[in-house]
Parts: sequence; structure tokens; C-alpha cells
Amino acid sequence: MPSPETQKLLLAASAACEDKKAEDIRILALDPAESGLTDYFLICNGTNERQNMAIADEVELRLKREFNTLPNSVEGRRQAEWILLDYVDFIVHIFSEEKRAFYGLERLRKSATSISPADLNEELKATVKAARTKTAAKKAAKKSSATPKKVASAKSTSKPAPKTGPKGKKARVGSAK
Repeated sequence: MPSPETQKLLLAASAACEDKKAEDIRILALDPAESGLTDYFLICNGTNERQNMAIADEVELRLKREFNTLPNSVEGRRQAEWILLDYVDFIVHIFSEEKRAFYGLERLRKSATSISPADLNEELKATVKAARTKTAAKKAAKKSSATPKKVASAKSTSKPAPKTGPKGKKARVGSAK
């Protein structure tokens, strides 16, 4: 199962694609039995090579700035018809319209499930919630199994006798005499 960090990175990359007006953004959750390569494909396309480069630059910049993460490798930046950013746990594919139709990654990965960024966000929230409840349950179990602490003995509440000065008179508190 992909980690919450991977899902956060993927959501940030998807948002970067949206900000640069990428078209037809899809996230494919790959079947682990068929793909030992990665967990997700983020696939989108731009209208021209310059936009493809801008999308790739924005994804790299955002993930570097927010998560201090750089891609493991980058392919196709020079031609900008198909730019591939490999972040190990997910791969970003930025196509021109013609190359996307020609290669058809969605067709090649029929066993992959297509998920939207909103679905991925809900999945991330559920994962975080489950982790928090698991942690809270562990703390509660640890607390209940701990040995009870010793109770300190009660202190006496009697007031001390007032101080007396010479000739049996009560001394003033704070007097300089």
C-alpha cells in the first residue's frame, strides 16, 4: 500500500499540473501484481511543447519547494513531446496530444484503476485517520497496562502556632524590630 507521503506528493504534482492548465489529468493506481515499477502514473497533456515544459517545471519546482524532493530521473525534456518525471513511487507523464493518443498508456495498463485527485485526497484522509486512531489506541492500552503510581501521604492541614515576640505578644510579620 502506498504511503501517505507518496499520496501527498502525488496530490501536489496533480495540483501543479492543474495550475499550468494541463488537459485530461488522470491518476492511474497500478496493480502491484503487474507493476513492480511504481505505484501510480500521473498522466496529462499540454497543447504544445512549451506548455509541456512549463508543466514539468512547475511539478519539479512545487515538489522541491514543498517536500524537498527531486525526480530520480527526467526524460524527454529536450523534445518536450513526452516528458517523464520519475519520483520512484509515482511517475509523471506529460504528453503532447498526438503522442498521448499514439502511445495510449491508459490502454496499455488496463488493470490499473483510474482515480481522481478528489478520490486520492479522500483515501489519504482515511489513511491518516486510521493511523491516528491506531496510535491513540496504542497509547490508551499502554496507559491502562502501566502500574498505578504510589499515592503521596496526605499533609497535615493544621496551622503553625503564631510567632510570639518578647513579653508574649504576637510579633508583626515583616517588622524590622
